Amino acid sequence: MNILLVEDEVRSRQYVARFLTQLGHHVVEAGDGEEALRLVAEQEFHLVFTDNRMPRMSGLEFLRRLRQDLERPDMDVILVTAFGDMETAVEALRAGAYDYLLKPVNIEELVAVTERVAEHQALRREHRVLSRRFEDAVRAATEETVQELSRLKQAYYQVLGLGRIGVFSPAMAQVMEQARRLHADRSVPVLICGETGTGKEVVARSIHYGDGSVTAPFVAVNCAALAPTVFESELFGYEGGAFTGGLPKGQKGKLDLAQGGTLFLDEISEIPVDLQAKLLRVIQEREFYRVGGLKKLSTDVRIIGATNTNIEAEVEQGRFRRDLFYRLNVGRITIPPLRERPEDILPLAQMFLVEIARDKGRRWSSISPEAAALLQRHDWPGNVRELKNLVEWVVLMYDDVELRPEHLGPLQGQRGVVAAGTAAGHPPVLDPADFVLPPGRFPLEEFTDLVVKRALEMHGGNKTETARYLGISRSSLYCRLKEKR
Repeated sequence: MNILLVEDEVRSRQYVARFLTQLGHHVVEAGDGEEALRLVAEQEFHLVFTDNRMPRMSGLEFLRRLRQDLERPDMDVILVTAFGDMETAVEALRAGAYDYLLKPVNIEELVAVTERVAEHQALRREHRVLSRRFEDAVRAATEETVQELSRLKQAYYQVLGLGRIGVFSPAMAQVMEQARRLHADRSVPVLICGETGTGKEVVARSIHYGDGSVTAPFVAVNCAALAPTVFESELFGYEGGAFTGGLPKGQKGKLDLAQGGTLFLDEISEIPVDLQAKLLRVIQEREFYRVGGLKKLSTDVRIIGATNTNIEAEVEQGRFRRDLFYRLNVGRITIPPLRERPEDILPLAQMFLVEIARDKGRRWSSISPEAAALLQRHDWPGNVRELKNLVEWVVLMYDDVELRPEHLGPLQGQRGVVAAGTAAGHPPVLDPADFVLPPGRFPLEEFTDLVVKRALEMHGGNKTETARYLGISRSSLYCRLKEKR
């Protein structure tokens, strides 16, 4: 070991130095604390023997300077003190000394304490080596985990429709640029306006996730699917005993679930007027009360609202609060309907065709000119959702390579498994009373999965309402969803 020996009495210092050298250690001598501090600043020592009573600086003061000023925690210090000065020895141990020796120094004790320090230093070196190896292993595992999470996140975004958003027109490029700018400032509430099926939730998710680096929660609420009587408790949560039928311990609301992230209120114009004031308070004050609660709760949630109505008309007719509208309107995005951006139709259809065919294991790859003309002539009242639903239906019903007019029966007024919607803003709907089956084969299992998926979307993910709509028990619906995981 490298040992520093600090002692003002020359003969005693030289005697101990020779003895330690004979034991195989490298010894450097210092006559006082000032000289010792200079040596420590210049060299690395494993062990320091220091006398306590020395001129200019005591051994205890030297120890304190060593720990505080030079920050050498790995250096062990042995304080040598007189028999009658035990209080100093105790202070030295409290100040960080490894041990102490009493004068006159006993050779056996000197050897024993030196061997203990040598073992202690060896354990420290081993610990440092193992720590570095552990840190390297953790760093490598962390990098691998980060890469895996990145892959999983990309797969997750694909499921959400964020993996590849179709932007093929200047109008949609402007929408996505607005979303990118709004992503950078979470303090700005957002109002997304557009017809049903234009992709308002996809834009909302783009505002929240940005380039995909955000892991904070995104909680979506379909305001139109919630009864006014339960809306407040769903949004704000409730305390135990707030109302009959509630959980004894109460329940957190969507604002709690979205903490640190985004609360997306689809069909925000359906929120009861008396609750709109409370929502405005959340946006402005970032605080709220649970139903039946007395404690004010703080929240860090960004509000993004979406509507397919003429929100200005709702304000004028008193069905939507003017102050809430102005607050949301700070970050407004208007998505034009698909009929106003015809340059998006064919690229979107091609993108959906290839992606859905890949997911279903089908061969679809192109669209014929005749089918393209049919797609371009349709006014798409259900917008992008209607287009995607149609392509999904075609891929489900047929297994071909090129999309041709005979595959697009609904667009030509033919009755089929899926009939074209007639009301503006609504996608094609299933007509259970009047339909024909496609030739060749009918994938009943896939079709049933598609029906369940659409029913869940229709009811905002509410499984109870979905089961009631489909005419099956909730347990049957849960079993089916579990099987498909």
